Amino acid sequence: MTTPADTSHPASATPYGTLPPSSTPGTPPARKPVSLPRLREMQAHGEKITMLTAYDATFAAVADAAGVECILVGDSLGMVCQGLTSTVGVTLETMRHHTECVANGLRRSQATAWLIGDLPFGSYHESKEQALRSATVLMQAGAHMVKLEGGGWTAETVRFLVERGIPVCAHLGLTPQTVHALGGYRVQGKGDEAAATMTRHARDLQDAGAAMMVLEMVPAALSATLTQELTHCATIGIGAGNGTAGQVLVLHDMLGMNLGKMPKFVRNFMEGPDNKTASVRGAMEAYVRAVKDGSFPVNATHAW
Repeated sequence: MTTPADTSHPASATPYGTLPPSSTPGTPPARKPVSLPRLREMQAHGEKITMLTAYDATFAAVADAAGVECILVGDSLGMVCQGLTSTVGVTLETMRHHTECVANGLRRSQATAWLIGDLPFGSYHESKEQALRSATVLMQAGAHMVKLEGGGWTAETVRFLVERGIPVCAHLGLTPQTVHALGGYRVQGKGDEAAATMTRHARDLQDAGAAMMVLEMVPAALSATLTQELTHCATIGIGAGNGTAGQVLVLHDMLGMNLGKMPKFVRNFMEGPDNKTASVRGAMEAYVRAVKDGSFPVNATHAW
């Protein structure tokens, strides 16, 4: 005698790894997929852009459901996931793997966040052609955009990638891949000469086609000035004050989990009344609200 099949659960159900719904089953997603034109529209209208790092399927899906616009698969995974002392040891294959994991997680949820993949140290430094090959790896893994660090020589690489249909996010200020050359994790752009150099690099990167630019550990006044000048490139701050077009934090930092000293520019969103459910998703939603309403970051507390 054949036992009737159990049809009480959908075929897609799994005993583990079930991702949280972002909206009521059977209804459309809470928002349309975030696109480059949408991000440009937000910048033009002064709506703050929210970004968090994520390195796996589940956290990416939760961030998407919480309303985070941009998810960065950062090479910071080398420090927070692999236990390295810097990002220099992260490989392109590692970045490909984690980018694919995050993309898979988004596809299993509402799949609306804009996904950015970090090009790791040594994957774009040799030539523009090497940068294209490396960017292709991350784009084929599911990234919508790639990020690379540094100014000056990188403008030519950015132009080369953008002309071939690859959106690029630049990164100035503290660039962790070159931390040894910078002499440690220090504020960048202090003083007239350093500020002038960073301003020149930022303009060159915008002119080359960079659509976004992370400003890390840059004085708040300089970041605000650059944000006003870069009308076609949305600045995303981390330790750069509240005058940027958006903010980014490392996921583990904003959840209060850190293997070292918590940076000055971080706020633990697992704590406080803004996290109404004392949950990871609640922390992410509190972060989105705080960035949008301007209550985070506070220049006097989180910036230089």
